[in-house]
Amino acid sequence: MGTTQLETVQEPKYWHLKTVLAEALNTDFTVGEILPNERDLAARFGVARATLRQALEQLELEGRLQRRRGVGTTVAPPRVGVDVTTSRQDWPGTGHDAWQAAECTVAVPSAAVARLLDTEADEEVHTVRRLRVNHGQPVAAELLYVPSSSVPDLPAIEAPSGPALARSVLRELQRLDLEGQDRAVELGSAGAVDARELDRLPGAPVLVVTTRYFSEGRTAAVSVATYRADTCRLTFGDTGDVEISHEGQQRRAS
Repeated sequence: MGTTQLETVQEPKYWHLKTVLAEALNTDFTVGEILPNERDLAARFGVARATLRQALEQLELEGRLQRRRGVGTTVAPPRVGVDVTTSRQDWPGTGHDAWQAAECTVAVPSAAVARLLDTEADEEVHTVRRLRVNHGQPVAAELLYVPSSSVPDLPAIEAPSGPALARSVLRELQRLDLEGQDRAVELGSAGAVDARELDRLPGAPVLVVTTRYFSEGRTAAVSVATYRADTCRLTFGDTGDVEISHEGQQRRAS
């Protein structure tokens, strides 16, 4: 990145600097590369460090940069596409699934998940935790809730705990005929566990995708996937339609 002095422009100086930096990220840097420190960057572009920080913050919001604790500011990998349609009908763990099974526990889910599963309030279910990684960095964490009725033959399988049990639950789930699924998308903030796994601070913006899988006329599993908002983009089907809900009202946008 060569020395560039910013000329007087009508748009805010930090916004013009953001454009210049974005072009440099495309030509002079590679994914994961650490940017020079703020003092050097500010001197190179002839701007105040406060202006530089505004530009860097904007690029971080747009997903072009990542600030990693103990590392510094690095060039972010391309955004991960999040399919918010139900055109593809696959069980988790099949096909070209990009998720990695991390562990599986048996516990009582939250009341909201129990309602989606139509299970008793105190009924324990298999909870599979999976991670999605892009360029070596975690970009999403998922909790997949599977009631025992969906995997009745699981106890006969020798898979004591951890990733082995998680993979066994996924294999048994795939024995069912998938009849359909529905999906809801909403903005949220990262809880303590998700923030730790996604290398974000608690409260960081996230995209929460909740999917219900149907088989034999009932909900066979529920997935709650939490994506880093700065690393993903929504992708739509052929129609381009998506339902947007807000305070009890719905509207359809294209």
